[in-house]
Amino acid sequence: MEYMSCPEAAKKWGISERRVQKLCEDNRIPGVSKIGYMWLIPKDVEKPVDKRKRQY
Repeated sequence: MEYMSCPEAAKKWGISERRVQKLCEDNRIPGVSKIGYMWLIPKDVEKPVDKRKRQY
């Protein structure tokens, strides 16, 4: 399986790197793992839905 880093995910999804880190910490991204200080995010995973915004 191929992985991407937080900065790569942030650029791909159009959100901040800190927001990606927070999604990883909250287990909102399936298949994520942490090695040392670096989060590894599967390349084929989709951006999680933002629960801060109302869905109509």
